[in-house]
Amino acid sequence: MWLALKVPWPARALAGEEKAGCSPPPPPLPICSRFLVRRRLVPLLLRHRMALLTAPAMAALLLLVWTAYGDAGEYVLYKDATKPVEARVTDLLGRMTLAEKIGQMTQIERLVASPEVLKDNFIGSLLSGGGSVPRKQATAAEWMDMINQFQKACLETRLGIPMIYGIDAVHGHNNVYGATIFPHNVALGATRDPNLVKRIGAATALEVRATGIQYAFAPCIAVCRDPRWGRCYESYSEDHRIVQAMTELIPGLQGDVPQNFTSGMPYVAGKDKVAACAKHFVGDGGTQNGINENNTIIDRQGLMSIHMPAYLDALRKGVSTVMISYSSWNGIKMHANHDLITRFLKGRLNFKGFTISDWEGIDRITSPAGANYSYSVQASILAGIDMIMVPNNYQNFISILTSHVNNGIIPMSRIDDAVTRILRVKFTMGLFENPMADPAMAEQLGKKEHRDLAREAVRKSLVLLKNGKPGDAPLLPLPKKATKILVAGSHADNLGYQCGGWTIEWQGDTGRTTIGTTILDAVKAAVDPSTTVVFAENPDADFVKNGGFSYAVVVVGEHPYTETKGDSMNLTIPEPGPSTIQTVCGAVKCATVLISGRPVVIQPFLGATDALVAAWLPGTEGQGVTDVLFGDYGFTGKLPRTWFKSVDQLPMNYGDAHYDPLFPLGYGLTTQGKAY
Repeated sequence: MWLALKVPWPARALAGEEKAGCSPPPPPLPICSRFLVRRRLVPLLLRHRMALLTAPAMAALLLLVWTAYGDAGEYVLYKDATKPVEARVTDLLGRMTLAEKIGQMTQIERLVASPEVLKDNFIGSLLSGGGSVPRKQATAAEWMDMINQFQKACLETRLGIPMIYGIDAVHGHNNVYGATIFPHNVALGATRDPNLVKRIGAATALEVRATGIQYAFAPCIAVCRDPRWGRCYESYSEDHRIVQAMTELIPGLQGDVPQNFTSGMPYVAGKDKVAACAKHFVGDGGTQNGINENNTIIDRQGLMSIHMPAYLDALRKGVSTVMISYSSWNGIKMHANHDLITRFLKGRLNFKGFTISDWEGIDRITSPAGANYSYSVQASILAGIDMIMVPNNYQNFISILTSHVNNGIIPMSRIDDAVTRILRVKFTMGLFENPMADPAMAEQLGKKEHRDLAREAVRKSLVLLKNGKPGDAPLLPLPKKATKILVAGSHADNLGYQCGGWTIEWQGDTGRTTIGTTILDAVKAAVDPSTTVVFAENPDADFVKNGGFSYAVVVVGEHPYTETKGDSMNLTIPEPGPSTIQTVCGAVKCATVLISGRPVVIQPFLGATDALVAAWLPGTEGQGVTDVLFGDYGFTGKLPRTWFKSVDQLPMNYGDAHYDPLFPLGYGLTTQGKAY
């Protein structure tokens, strides 16, 4: 071979020249510094540059070997990308101090991070909480610059372990201005289209990578059993089978696992994919009265048959991480549940990725939260949580955990298990080889193809609940050509309302919070140029009666909310929504588009409206709504949740003995579209 006599043994061995059956350990280089290696190897590579150009595989191999040498010229196995992941993990773990191990278990908010903090504490992970951004309307390049500065600091530590940066990309890259905002999960459940969800995962991964971030806290695979829960829109369905099907988001985010893949192992296909996170383990959607973070009272068979199945699918698809739920199961806080986290998830299900707490999740083991933080650290780590989303008071967490280990309260074996899992994910996803953001990815943010995909998702998610009053012809699809039409309602021209919670801000917001198309914008774009479109957010009856309108589109619904702030015992939409429907629909034929994260009380105005569409929380691409309203595509969506008559019936799910819904699970009228 052309280079065989010129390069040190490791490169020759990797090129296949070691004797058959022999795998001798790499000998020390006959030089004493990396400088000498460079001085000897670089001219050699230059002399053989043409050969390298014709042998790119060899060039890549040499590069991998080159990076496996430390500053003193010694061979470092964990830096050798040609070695098996498990061997690299074992080698690196054996070199780590307790401080370096605990640093890997610590995830901190970007607001409390600095290069010094990361280096001094060997921090293994950072995150952006909801709304935590480099600046308002920050560009992809600004996100990348922030991530790279943090990463550079981590790589400058003794062992150079890269950090992993996490973010709640739960319906697209929803913290980032200009990103494509897809419909929330409840809407995707209405599509019954797992392949669509997979494509959304792939697009989301590209947009997350466009900002340099490598880890998405998604998907939420909760099975919401009570719409009073403020996170019900994060759940695909009340039916675990629909939730199981929608775990296709995971291979979208991470890539398809290879053949003969071992269920439970983490998998990320490459640098255009991200690590996914199945959450919130387990039973988060079954809390009593739908109260967020509350107690799920159910026997083990019920837990396993309703809330657990989607986790089995997630593990089969190589999900890299699992986030633990704030909630309790029969009075035991999940963040302290050793039986389910260690014995069941890690033991019986063979999960080999890492578990992560929720935001200040271990603090909430006690009541009030943080009342005994020392106990919270002990209970959560011994339960089997590997990475703690601290996220702010990292000094206290690190100090307490260090003390617990030094005092024998937490064994080193538990620390080693946690760090092994974290390193396994980092090595598997290629983070050691590609730690820095790729500037070429920036163009993926808000890409037209992704917006087209979101538009497709919107039109497939719309559920037609009513189309025409008794004895009347169907109102939908609406004619594009009309003399004058009215668009009304608080949600017709409000992109923030249209997107819902977890959009730009943690709780969502009102107005044009990001780049997108409101439903009013979409109506104006859809109708014939000769049609006059009039917008009045909350018109009075005389205005409507005397306006000469051919028909009206009324868009109303819930205001944005997230988590506990969304808990609702009455499930009514706020005024003036109901009165706008009554006023407009009482004077002219009207189609009502309902923007909500869940079924809400509609009986008071159901009779007044000619047509009613459940549009859920559609995101930035409002034209997906008008694609179907005006008949370019037909209505195909099916209810992912039971629509109740009265909140007094709740909880009520398909199969219950007292099942008496207004509209059952799976309900949805259809229309024929023009586009094929």
